[in-house]
Amino acid sequence: MSETPNSAASPQPVRALRKANHVRRARAMLKTQITDGQTTAAEIILTCPAEVARMPIAQLLTTQRGWGDARCRAFLAEISIAENKPIGSLTERQRLTIASLLSHTTARSPAR
Repeated sequence: MSETPNSAASPQPVRALRKANHVRRARAMLKTQITDGQTTAAEIILTCPAEVARMPIAQLLTTQRGWGDARCRAFLAEISIAENKPIGSLTERQRLTIASLLSHTTARSPAR
């Protein structure tokens, strides 16, 4: 009996790893852009790039300056959306509501 090659070297797992790494890099880049003020969480929610479609909404919101777990939980509880709800599964109405509230919230926040 001959040894079978390691299944980790087969094409499907390699493609899956490449895709996962691509998504991680894209999410990290978006988070950096939000932190640096180059884009906003509201814009990301409205456009919903493929890389963030399965990302929990709370993970995106806590990327913003001044947004911790408590503020994120309170914000999402106010609009009855679960913290772990994927961005891609939000309805158009939910997206518009979140983006509108975020725009009003960040406009009222004092600059640091």
